[in-house]
Amino acid sequence: MNSGELDILLVEDNQDDRELALHTLKREKVANHIFVARDGEEALDFLFCRGTFTHRSFEHPPKLVLLDLKLPKVDGMEVLKQVKSDLRTKNIPIVIMTSSKEERDLVSGYNLGANSFIQKPVDFDQFRETVKNIGLYWLVINQPAPVSGVRELAVVRSRAEAVTDIPDHAVVVQNPRKPGGGIAR
Repeated sequence: MNSGELDILLVEDNQDDRELALHTLKREKVANHIFVARDGEEALDFLFCRGTFTHRSFEHPPKLVLLDLKLPKVDGMEVLKQVKSDLRTKNIPIVIMTSSKEERDLVSGYNLGANSFIQKPVDFDQFRETVKNIGLYWLVINQPAPVSGVRELAVVRSRAEAVTDIPDHAVVVQNPRKPGGGIAR
């Protein structure tokens, strides 16, 4: 698979839910290219192009992440927090699909930047219909944000470096009110 062709990153540890979601997305021809991560650590490595995924590029993010919350190694809320707090990945739509009925999960998910929160239906047909509708909306109907975070970060760093020598440990922060941003040391 070409890294630029990815439609969906499915982050799901439950084999039955994973297989049903994959079957539905393929059968309904909603998504051609789906990558599956079976735990939160693998999802983060994939999204941040590290570990076994260093060949990937931030320039080709998935068009959608379907994220379970109860995951081994790194839980879904931590995955969401890291993805939405990074300029390179924050615009990737993340739909939480979970069996959790906890209101705190709903509130935390939205507070951390989830684009949608869906409780997994228990009924087989309802689950298929839900997955199909999610895929149709996010991959066909929705107008995605441009993949600009990586380029913006590079521009900010190059502007800042042109102004002064920046130590490797410095964090570059862009001030939207001041052209060229600023430097936090």
